[in-house]
Amino acid sequence: MKIGIGLPGNVPGVKGDFILEWAQRADAGPFSTLGTIDRLVYQNYEPFIMLASAAAVTTRIRLMTGVMLAPLRKEGVLAKQAASLDAISNGRLTLGFGVGRRPDDYKAAPAQYSNRGRRFEDQIATMKRIWAGEDVDPENGVGPIGPPPVQKGGPEILIGGGTPQAIARAGRLADGFLAAGTQPEAVEASYKMVVDAWEAEGKPGKPRLAAVCSYALGPDAADVVGGYIRHYYSFLGPVAEQMAQNAASSTEAIKGMIHDLEGIGMDELVFLPCAADMGQLDRLADIVS
Repeated sequence: MKIGIGLPGNVPGVKGDFILEWAQRADAGPFSTLGTIDRLVYQNYEPFIMLASAAAVTTRIRLMTGVMLAPLRKEGVLAKQAASLDAISNGRLTLGFGVGRRPDDYKAAPAQYSNRGRRFEDQIATMKRIWAGEDVDPENGVGPIGPPPVQKGGPEILIGGGTPQAIARAGRLADGFLAAGTQPEAVEASYKMVVDAWEAEGKPGKPRLAAVCSYALGPDAADVVGGYIRHYYSFLGPVAEQMAQNAASSTEAIKGMIHDLEGIGMDELVFLPCAADMGQLDRLADIVS
């Protein structure tokens, strides 16, 4: 199983030069992927801008949005941005997409919240046509959108979410599933639903399985990760407290999580830092090396 690490751009107040140094050190380390999160009404950096900056100072490590809220954006611009980043990074982009569940992000965009799932499915179809080089609107003489992505057919797409609709979309429309949690039994049950939807579409092979997990290591790690999760996920109420208690905050917890998820066949696990401290990267690297 591959192990990725998130960029610390989700930590309020982090400086840009620190993010770039983090990316360089991750690229030189044992990690497979640099990940990001996406919110509008929060102090995180915009994912594509952050990943493009990371692409400029790295050569090997893959770049992943995990997840980007696609329905906040228009699909033509989104397709061009993704193809540009894929080209600039020489084919290193993975698109983790989702629809989110915070109405305030949609009000701020602005974008309609109530039909976000249906629009998301239309967006994926349109982006795939754009990446294939097709005219956007041939009846009205609207030609193709470039540049072409390096990865044939466009960047890999993983769909995240925990609802039955989101899980089914991952099987029908994407290349894999970005699990909403890290409890092995729940992940395994969701992945089975993804596989069922995948097979119902007659798609060859099998969907990729990945997950994202918040973590902190070192002194006061449980307080650090707990405080971050309670703040970021405050809209979830009691669920946020449960997430804080289940977050990874020790070497033993991270090793156990890796062991358990590898045991159910997970392909990649990306750890998102809850503190802008280079020691977080170094400690995780020591564990997974």
